[in-house]
Amino acid sequence: MYIYKVLKQVHPDIGISSKAMSITNSFVNNLFERLAGEATRLAQYSGRTTLTSREVQTAVRLLLPGELAKHAVSEGTKAVTKYTSSK
Repeated sequence: MYIYKVLKQVHPDIGISSKAMSITNSFVNNLFERLAGEATRLAQYSGRTTLTSREVQTAVRLLLPGELAKHAVSEGTKAVTKYTSSK
């Protein structure tokens, strides 16, 4: 559902087949699992029981290649800033 919403924001005139959506959904779920697992390990290494944005950011830098990691960190920082300012 959310992947489709983002697709329509970026390319309103483009559609996606159900098979392509299934593959994209699997990719996103896999990436989430890998990031969450890495962030969990980072928290455990430092003796913490809470995941913070710091662990997630470090996991992103470790798992994503080069420019993609930079963009992801930038977007994540922007999202956290927006969230904290709305509280």
